[in-house]
Amino acid sequence: MHYFAMNLLQLLCHVGFLRRMIAASFRPKENAQCSMFNLQFSNPVGLAAGFDKNAKYLRELEALGFGFVEIGTVTPKPQDGNDKPRLFRLPKDKAIINRMGFNNDGVKVVAERLKEWQRKYEVRSKKYDNSPLTPHHSRLIIGGNIGKNKVTTNEEAWKDYEICFNELYEYVDYFVVNVSSPNTPGLRELQEKESLRKILTHLQTLRSQKTNYKPVLLKIAPDLTNEQLDDVIDLSSEIKLDGLVATNTTISREGLTTDAAQLSAIGAGGLSGLPVKQRSTEVVHYIHQKTNGGIPIIASGGIFTAADVKEKLKAGASLVQVWTGFIYEGPAIAKKITKGF
Repeated sequence: MHYFAMNLLQLLCHVGFLRRMIAASFRPKENAQCSMFNLQFSNPVGLAAGFDKNAKYLRELEALGFGFVEIGTVTPKPQDGNDKPRLFRLPKDKAIINRMGFNNDGVKVVAERLKEWQRKYEVRSKKYDNSPLTPHHSRLIIGGNIGKNKVTTNEEAWKDYEICFNELYEYVDYFVVNVSSPNTPGLRELQEKESLRKILTHLQTLRSQKTNYKPVLLKIAPDLTNEQLDDVIDLSSEIKLDGLVATNTTISREGLTTDAAQLSAIGAGGLSGLPVKQRSTEVVHYIHQKTNGGIPIIASGGIFTAADVKEKLKAGASLVQVWTGFIYEGPAIAKKITKGF
């Protein structure tokens, strides 16, 4: 249903003056700008990976007022993902269960879309700079969330991350290494310290050969124990990782109001939304306290309102991402949240 709405918005945004009217209507307040990684964000509310997997809706999401959008998860080869149905709403819990399985068009197709987005953005910016309906804020920041194909073994996973990193490097502003989705068999095993070290240090080596610096972040699961979090923190500090995204979806079903029989019928998948809110905040706070604020954090998990954002920022986050909140609260979520600051 939400993709139907996005396709409708896409049609409207094809018409220049309608797009500018929509952007003006959904524009967050002007004094919400912030900076991180030497990047200027129009506001701290971003859209998490998993919604615009294939970079098809960047113009539309910018018009809705998001400060940044994380595309992906992108894999080297196209893949269909898991069998449908694979996304389930739990309205009683303001939650969603998904087991999408990194369905995407493959990195080469996504890179071409991003290249075209850059070209059109530059043209559009020059044409409408002086329009009273053009939002006067920083350009939309794009993150690239990268993963491995399902058929790739964990031993060979670093090669998949390398391919995606190189293909997307010129077209995104930062990278997020996704080893924490519960929907690709064995993927979460890559969260072990030495597996992470191999992938992340390799990407840092590749980056050192580039002329422009792009931050590399790691997205972690809310299901990690404190001991596992300590490993992530130690490694992040040791290799000087640029930041962490906390957190991905959870495999836990504790405390849900939804009927147990319904949950059993739905089966496996990552749970997002309100039930993840507390644990996500706890993880953000734990990392912030352990590092004395030394590792920048993008918070994700259970964010619906300005109060939720304030909670994450107080816990130690610098930016936030919504996903389930966008589905439940609607297209004005970025404007509503920033209005409540």
